[in-house]
Amino acid sequence: MLLTALVLAASLTACLSEDDDSTLPPPPTPSVDLAIAVSLARPSVDLDEETARRLVAGDVTSWVELGGDDQPLRLLHAEVDGVGGERAETADAALDEVVGDPSTVALVPADRVRPTVDLARIDGHDPLRDDGYPIAADGERDQQPSASVMIGGDVMLGRRVGDALAAQGDLAAAWAGVGDLLAAADATFINLESTLSTDGPPQQGTDSFGADPGVLDGLRSTGVDVVGLANNHLGDYGTEPMLTTFRLLREAGFATVGAGEGLAAAREPVIVDAAGISVGFYATDSIGETPAAAENTPGTNRIDAPPRTGPRIDGAALERAAADISDLAGQVDLTVVVPHWGTQYTNVPEQSQHEMARAFTDAGADVVVGGHPHWVQGWEQHGEATVVHSIGNLVFDMDFMRETQEGVLVEIVATAEQVLDVRPLPYVIDEAFTPRPVDGERAASILELARQASGPPYDAGLR
Repeated sequence: MLLTALVLAASLTACLSEDDDSTLPPPPTPSVDLAIAVSLARPSVDLDEETARRLVAGDVTSWVELGGDDQPLRLLHAEVDGVGGERAETADAALDEVVGDPSTVALVPADRVRPTVDLARIDGHDPLRDDGYPIAADGERDQQPSASVMIGGDVMLGRRVGDALAAQGDLAAAWAGVGDLLAAADATFINLESTLSTDGPPQQGTDSFGADPGVLDGLRSTGVDVVGLANNHLGDYGTEPMLTTFRLLREAGFATVGAGEGLAAAREPVIVDAAGISVGFYATDSIGETPAAAENTPGTNRIDAPPRTGPRIDGAALERAAADISDLAGQVDLTVVVPHWGTQYTNVPEQSQHEMARAFTDAGADVVVGGHPHWVQGWEQHGEATVVHSIGNLVFDMDFMRETQEGVLVEIVATAEQVLDVRPLPYVIDEAFTPRPVDGERAASILELARQASGPPYDAGLR
């Protein structure tokens, strides 16, 4: 009887212990990198760590202390604890205040920022890109991992570029300036405006571009993953060289998008893994010259539109593309659409670009990055989606004007849940047709050309 009582008592004690977790330590509070968000209308902010910590504590009340004018500084925070300033309901609400009021600074988790604001650096460290970023705070959840996706513009590796590469004895020499930037990204896209075979009659005279297939080794060494083919030079030597180009790219391990052996292949998106983030690419062509793909004939994924392929946008083709984008967005974390569109040699987008971009973002595109104008063009924001109308030439022999020798890489930083940043990285194409990053006044002049034709908030500044 005593033994039975002892067993029952032990069982009861064990049950009570299992139900009572009051003696267990509380779970650790998540720590997140703390982003300091400022308006694009302000000059870039780079703080020393001491000033940054005073700001985070709420001890900075004037922009003078951040290198600005003598103006009161309003500090907000959201989704973090243990910092100064007024509390906003959400990070999005705090960032909206920064966009609307350049005197406002918002403290938010780095994985909750948006492309519509700039982020202060601390001793040169960027909260989205540098492991050495020194400021953290208690967050409401664990910090989400992010990935970087790099988008490069028009790449033409034939004509005088091809001659220059051959003369150097190095078909990868075009990437000496930006190759490391491209290779460092978790996924990289370029638009290839050269066939890889010239075994056919040139369709555009001296503007027919064909490259030595050996250039593919250079693309591989720069980390290019996806090659866009929705452009007006894929068909420069006719059907068979076009088919050869498809084959050689795929045999070399590149994913291709925007053109194919028939319409179904031309419409097919590409999905790649970028550090655990699924990224979908979709590409369209509105310039022509390369044939539009049909059911059983090769060509590009065409949407006829002004100014080159019709007096108005082909509504049926646009609806078809929007449906494709919607399907893609349902499968991936990040959807990037790359249209070939617009007018050459201007920074001002066509109205047709605005209309197509709106259809793309309404369908689910997170970022739209255009090409063909050979100049940088304006940016705009559609809700949470960013549109970059043109990023200029990346490798080309158009050395007859300054603007055709300038461009930007676009770096997208995103988590599985949202886009954090869309950043332009300016470069200049040198006399050997090699793009090389620039900073200072030259970089500022390139970004200014795009800013002049941008909509809010990018009309206030591009970083």
